[in-house]
Amino acid sequence: MRSPQLTMIAILTVGLTASSIFGRAAQTSVGSQDAQIQADVLKALNKKQFQDVKVTSQNGVVTLSGTVALYADKQDADNKTHRRKNVKGVDNEIVVAGPAVDDATLRDELMKKISYDRAGYGTLPFNAFTVDVQSGVVTLGGVAYGPTDKGSALSLAAYYPGVKDVIDNIDVAPVSRMDDRIRIAALRSIYGATPLNKYFLNPAKPIRITVVNGNIVLSGVVDSESDKTVAGLRANSVPGGFKVVNNLQVQKSAPKK
Repeated sequence: MRSPQLTMIAILTVGLTASSIFGRAAQTSVGSQDAQIQADVLKALNKKQFQDVKVTSQNGVVTLSGTVALYADKQDADNKTHRRKNVKGVDNEIVVAGPAVDDATLRDELMKKISYDRAGYGTLPFNAFTVDVQSGVVTLGGVAYGPTDKGSALSLAAYYPGVKDVIDNIDVAPVSRMDDRIRIAALRSIYGATPLNKYFLNPAKPIRITVVNGNIVLSGVVDSESDKTVAGLRANSVPGGFKVVNNLQVQKSAPKK
């Protein structure tokens, strides 16, 4: 007759053996799933712009590394990876290795592009964006008339060569019939002034009119202090406006030789 001690040892031995077998099976299953995830992501990124991107997967978390030419490509790789089956998370370590552009040039070029963006859609004067660049990292701020205007500005920055990252600090004005009425009235009042007609003709140099909860903010660059004053007076004459903040900047004239 087997002793109780021997029986207990036998039970423990069987338990440990079963645990080891199940553990190896679980590890094999996880490893197999990671391999499948990696294959799926590589297939999704089988495009020229991702040729230098590397993919690894561990416990369902995918790590992307390597380089791309544009920040938009880095975003695209991230989005495509998130949509793959069984992916639990994405660690995006891709480096944007496009051309080196100095911050001042990058800021000026982006500001010019964004200033002309959405021309012809009727919302351009109501978008007031700011652009800041530090070591290739672009921060966009200000107020957009709507989500489409905001998305378009962010896309322009993401696809611009030399941009390493994009930080979104843009606010979207809330939907309001009252604000829309005030915007149109302010637009007609300001640009209806003879000295200010010229600012309506150049999409890159309009007087920006943002309205949030009845508060009017003017921004942009004008040629003279008198133009700034006239714009402020015209905005203050708009019925329904609660407050006017005149942030217009007067362009500095070149020094005389």
